[in-house]
Amino acid sequence: MSTIQRPQLSVDLRLTPRAAEQVKQFIAQEQIPLENAGLRVAVLPGGCSGFKYGLNIEEQPLDDDIVLEQDGLKIFVDAFSAQYLQGVTIDYVSGLQGAGFTFDNPNATGSCGCGSSFTV
Repeated sequence: MSTIQRPQLSVDLRLTPRAAEQVKQFIAQEQIPLENAGLRVAVLPGGCSGFKYGLNIEEQPLDDDIVLEQDGLKIFVDAFSAQYLQGVTIDYVSGLQGAGFTFDNPNATGSCGCGSSFTV
């Protein structure tokens, strides 16, 4: 009997300190222990340009997630999303137009006006 070895997946994904602090505040509001909780970053089919980003606070990672740690914060990424998130930087901005997360994705070949949809 042989064992199938899956290559260890990784992803180069970064949150700015401002984004990490905002995520920690969201986790605290949800009253989830920071030791287990994390931010799920996903790429989903849809949006104006073909793909859209998804962010969600989750209590723990799934068994096959890539788990990153940055600034005392866990980030959960599934294998499908990892291929589209290489080199992405997530920031949190606040201004007169509102507040929210922004994505700087060097892999995107196009985007639309909403700022949360992209093509590769």
